[in-house]
Amino acid sequence: MPEITHTLPILLIWAALGYLLGSIPFGMVITKILGLGNLRDIGSGNIGATNVLRTGSKPAAAATLVLDGGKGAVAVLIARAVAGEDAAQIAGFMAFLGHCYPVWLGFKGGKGVATFLGLILALAWPVGIACCLTWLVTAAISRISSLSALVAASSATFWMLILGYGSSFIMGIAITVLVFWRHRENIMRIRAGTEPKIGQKS
Repeated sequence: MPEITHTLPILLIWAALGYLLGSIPFGMVITKILGLGNLRDIGSGNIGATNVLRTGSKPAAAATLVLDGGKGAVAVLIARAVAGEDAAQIAGFMAFLGHCYPVWLGFKGGKGVATFLGLILALAWPVGIACCLTWLVTAAISRISSLSALVAASSATFWMLILGYGSSFIMGIAITVLVFWRHRENIMRIRAGTEPKIGQKS
């Protein structure tokens, strides 16, 4: 954990700001603007980039990936610049939580992988790069997005310790647990051998 330098009310403000930023459902906004249909009725019904790709629009999926990752990074960077490291970790974690459980969508959001990678890149860029490379290598081998996310999330705390970012360790564990929880149905399909591969319709 980083040193706590702010009072609880201040940290709660940053938590709220991070959550509200993270809860913006960019995937749904982009698909609606481009006339690609209701994302809830496509593929898995998820609001993330992997499901946006199932609309057949690679640019839409790429934009969703960048924006979902960007909101996690922006939450961390703004909080760090204004308030410091403790606020940055709170804001980043809450942006991740906001993506997974957005108030605007009845708390039914995405899996949080892009937001996780974005906030980790902003929080500790060497760890973020290591996690992104872990995702890419796993995806290249398995062609399964969910498995790549699980492996990347699992590696996060390892990279934090190896690369000297132990102050983020507890947050890393919390995010990893949530990533696995959000992917519990994917884990069942992976075990059954029925999980769709990248670009494949559910």
